[in-house]
Amino acid sequence: MFSKTCEYAIRAVIFIAQQTREGGRVSIKDVARGINSPEHFIAKILQELSRKGLVQSAKGPTGGFYLDHASLQQSLADFVRAIDGDRVFSGCGLGLKQCSESHPCPIHHQFKSIRNQLMVMLESTQIGGFTRELEAKMAFLKQ
Repeated sequence: MFSKTCEYAIRAVIFIAQQTREGGRVSIKDVARGINSPEHFIAKILQELSRKGLVQSAKGPTGGFYLDHASLQQSLADFVRAIDGDRVFSGCGLGLKQCSESHPCPIHHQFKSIRNQLMVMLESTQIGGFTRELEAKMAFLKQ
């Protein structure tokens, strides 16, 4: 449903939220290791999220990536939109360009319902909310 880039972005941001909850910063190398992903790929993703103001970064010996209070309050949907745009919320389940209410694909009506449920879930889920589950080892980010 999400692009590979978006999957890595979500995992990276949740990892950063958990690692920096007490005010620290985390390096790209640590993020890549923490979510089992390619370092260069994560670097590009985090630079994009930083440019869009969803992730903060600081340079220097004590630098790295972190989330400020406002970023922790962002919904998961905000991060999905920043990487994948709105296609997950409005695209066709079969990838057809002409799919619409007046010209539906075979799964249009069922997929529309699932898409709407996904949007509600992503809109109501804040990035900062995942830290407790990770801390309690009720969730994980590595494969």
